[in-house]
Amino acid sequence: MNLPNKITLSRIMLVPILMVFIIPIPESIINAGFLSFMKPQMLAVNDFLASFGRYVAAGIFIIASSTDAVDGYIARKRKLVTRFGKFLDPIADKLLVTAALLALVQNGDINGWIAMIIISREFIVTGLRLVAAGEGIVIAASNLGKLKTVLQDIAIVAALLNNFPISLFTSFPFDDYAMFLAVVVTVYSLYDYIKKNLNVINVFN
Repeated sequence: MNLPNKITLSRIMLVPILMVFIIPIPESIINAGFLSFMKPQMLAVNDFLASFGRYVAAGIFIIASSTDAVDGYIARKRKLVTRFGKFLDPIADKLLVTAALLALVQNGDINGWIAMIIISREFIVTGLRLVAAGEGIVIAASNLGKLKTVLQDIAIVAALLNNFPISLFTSFPFDDYAMFLAVVVTVYSLYDYIKKNLNVINVFN
């Protein structure tokens, strides 16, 4: 396995670690009788997560999302582009964003509709690309799609950090506005993909 694919795999392996630091241990598990001997330790873990977990999760998300550009650059620079890498890279990206969104929804930080819209867009575009690939057509990532990714990443990090360090200076809800902008661009990028590739859908029909 080449270096770019190893980097992509590392991004996937960071996904469950990211969720561990966002989502506390459920009370049902903490209060389970057969785990009573571990209750003090689990409560201590939840205390740590309440104080520092979100900051650690934000750091993990930033590192993981940054590797997306790194593995692609190395693959192109060293001519290490493989079918496995093409298959794995978009999966890693979608898993990372989906995990972060679902964890934020579970914690009540964002509305479930936000996660639904963003995740649905990825399903639709992926389906469109699969149909296109079956016809020998390659749908490349657009600049609008790249902007969508950047805005989503910024909004997710802001939500994870509860607007820190902006919150030290103002009560302006940067995370809410960033997430709203990310959703708007996400929807528009979907419209743009469909509009530019209507011929693919017509072939499918």
